[in-house]
Amino acid sequence: MTAPGTATAPAVPPGGLVRTVTRTHRTALALTVLVLVTATAALIWLHSLGDEARAGNRACATPPTDGLPSCAAVEAITVDETYASGLSAIATVLSWVMFPVAAWAGGALIGRELESGTAQLAWTQSVTPARWLAAKLAVPAALLTAGTGGLVLVNVWARGDSNPNLAGDWYYPDVFVSTGPVAVAYALAGLALGALAGLVWRRALPAAGVALAASLLLHSLLERHREDLWPSVTRTEAGSFELPRSALQVAWSDSPRNGVPVTRAVFHPESHFWPLQYVETGLLLAVAATATAAAFVLLARRLP
Repeated sequence: MTAPGTATAPAVPPGGLVRTVTRTHRTALALTVLVLVTATAALIWLHSLGDEARAGNRACATPPTDGLPSCAAVEAITVDETYASGLSAIATVLSWVMFPVAAWAGGALIGRELESGTAQLAWTQSVTPARWLAAKLAVPAALLTAGTGGLVLVNVWARGDSNPNLAGDWYYPDVFVSTGPVAVAYALAGLALGALAGLVWRRALPAAGVALAASLLLHSLLERHREDLWPSVTRTEAGSFELPRSALQVAWSDSPRNGVPVTRAVFHPESHFWPLQYVETGLLLAVAATATAAAFVLLARRLP
């Protein structure tokens, strides 16, 4: 019971925390929505270009004269290049999404509020530190999952049949990340690493820098060792042979045995796309879960 004459702060409902987070970071939210809308509109436009590029239909069919390419040939090159470069740009955005997320989470979401005392003020309004951190992470995590996941689906749709000449091979780093759940996992890992960095350094700029460096290290390690995340296929034959373009070559050797040349190839066929996606996604989610748990433990031990 509360002693007579003692004032107590009113309890803040969970919905109030959500509104507080969205209101405090409305600029970042608006920018994110703008990027998502712009990227979605661009992918819809690229899908229409892709239909034309794959069908090979052109608006003009002037035969070539004096050795110059026809109007249709010039237009075909323009459409194909626009389609390919547009898909490449979207893939790059999705592949590198974790870096701005990590820097923002470390600097603005957590670090700046601890540095300015805003977080401590919230804790005096019947909001426990654990509830404060949970709301800080849950709201952007939900938005990142929905936004990044939706953009990945639209990207896959815009790629159509994924003609490698137009959309790139499945094992290209940016293509791989931007066409599966790995993109969402990277965003969530960046959010968790940024939050942990913010709680450790409790200052905006150092936390943003550390979160960015940690994300870059994680991204580089997984990209470098991606081919090791799932058992590869080994093919050994007498004589020489060629792997299909769709195969991700890991190792290749030519050596004579008993006077007969033998070729040995280690590779990942296209069917390994999803196993590699699932393993990398699992590793990233494990990093995100570990960083989130560490953030809550650190908050309970170091902050009032």
